Amino acid sequence: MAGRAAEPEVIWARPERAGRGPRPAYRRADVAAAAVGIADRDGLDAVSMRHVAAELGCGTMSLYNYVPRKEDLYELMVDAVSGEHELWEPSGDWRADMLRVAHQTRALMHRHPWLPRLMSPVYGFSPNALRYLEHCLACLDPLEAPYGTKMELVAMVNGVVTTYVANELATAERTRSLPWSQEQEDAARTAYLAGRLASGAYPRMAAAFAQDAGPIDLEAVLERALTRVLDAFDPGR
Repeated sequence: MAGRAAEPEVIWARPERAGRGPRPAYRRADVAAAAVGIADRDGLDAVSMRHVAAELGCGTMSLYNYVPRKEDLYELMVDAVSGEHELWEPSGDWRADMLRVAHQTRALMHRHPWLPRLMSPVYGFSPNALRYLEHCLACLDPLEAPYGTKMELVAMVNGVVTTYVANELATAERTRSLPWSQEQEDAARTAYLAGRLASGAYPRMAAAFAQDAGPIDLEAVLERALTRVLDAFDPGR
C-alpha cells in the first residue's frame, strides 16, 4: 500500500514531505486535528483512514502519504492532545506539582474521552509527550531518587488517573444507556445488596457496610490513591 514502510519506522522520524515534488496539501498537524475531532465527536471507533480523509477532503489513498498506518494516526492523536498539558515553572514542592499534573491529566482525559484507550508507553515518546515527561521530571528535581525511580513514579500516577477516569467514563456511559434514572438503579441495587448482607452469608461485607454505608466520595478516593502513590516514593514518609 502506498506510503507503507517495509521496515519498522517511527512516525516522528519520517519527514512530513519528501525533498522533491509538490508541497503537500496538508500538514501532519492537520491530519491529527481531523482525527481528534472525529474521536471527540463520535468516539475512537469512528476514526478510520477513510473518515479522516473525508474530513480533510482528500482521497483515502492520498492520506497514506502522510500517515503510513492507522497506528501512526493514533500516535499523532495522542501527541496532539498531549500538547494541551500546561507546563508551569515547578514550585519546588514535588508532591504538590505531581498532584497538579494528575488533576490536569484527568481533565484532559475528560475533554478527550477516547484517550484512556490509547494510553501506552509506545506513544510516550512523541514530541509533546517528551515535553510533558521532561516537565514531570523537572517537577521531581527536589526528590532524591534515581531517574528510573522518578519515571516509575510518573508512570504510576498516570496509571492511577487513567484507571480512575476510565471507570468514570464507563459509569457515565452506562448511566446514559439506562431505561430508568440512576437514582432508581441505585435504590434497586442497594435493596438487593441489603438483603444479601442480612442473610448472614457475608459477615465481613456486612461489617464493612455497617462501618460505612456510603455513599462513596469518589473524589476523596482518587486523592487517597494518589497520596498513597506519592507516599511510597517519599523518603520522608
